[in-house]
Amino acid sequence: MFRLPAAAASVRAARTHVHERMTDWGIAPEVGDDAVLVISELVTNAIAHAFGDHVVCRLCVAGQRLRIEVEDQARGETAPAQRPPDPDRESGRGLALVDALAEDWGVTRVPGGAGQIVWADLSPVSPDFGGTGG
Repeated sequence: MFRLPAAAASVRAARTHVHERMTDWGIAPEVGDDAVLVISELVTNAIAHAFGDHVVCRLCVAGQRLRIEVEDQARGETAPAQRPPDPDRESGRGLALVDALAEDWGVTRVPGGAGQIVWADLSPVSPDFGGTGG
């Protein structure tokens, strides 16, 4: 788990942290690259849309799945949703990218309504990975 301020510079910090963790854990390079891209999109969305002062990121491997979570402080009832990208805009493709890279993804409300967790599962991690968390 790592906590980052809700600032644009945190996107790079999240990518760096995930890249280092994937290398430390011996995750297959192609999965590690996808994980870096997914964390980048999820943190970017949390910073842009949740309006909190920080985000909390979690990484966990169970079996052959890598779970990536980004918790924000969103107060609204509207959860992130994939929408068709507008061809005239430079943004708006993040969740489509997450959907393309992840086996599954979704949103869970934090108990008490103090935020939400957007998660994505990537797999297979590697043929011989035992599992860990961080």
